[in-house]
Amino acid sequence: MCTHTPNCPAADSPDREAAHTIASHPEQGWSLLCNSVVVFEDTGDLLPDGQIIAPHRPLATTV
Repeated sequence: MCTHTPNCPAADSPDREAAHTIASHPEQGWSLLCNSVVVFEDTGDLLPDGQIIAPHRPLATTV
């Protein structure tokens, strides 16, 4: 689906969220990337094969 040069990371790649956003729906809390990954505002992902990636927010640090 990606037509960028260089191509965006594949959906099964660890850096999949670096792909370009092709549709953004912040009012609904999700965006579609050009590698067909749906990224949710809670940092969870839905891959094109239906696999769910749990939210992966960074842990808060205390000073």
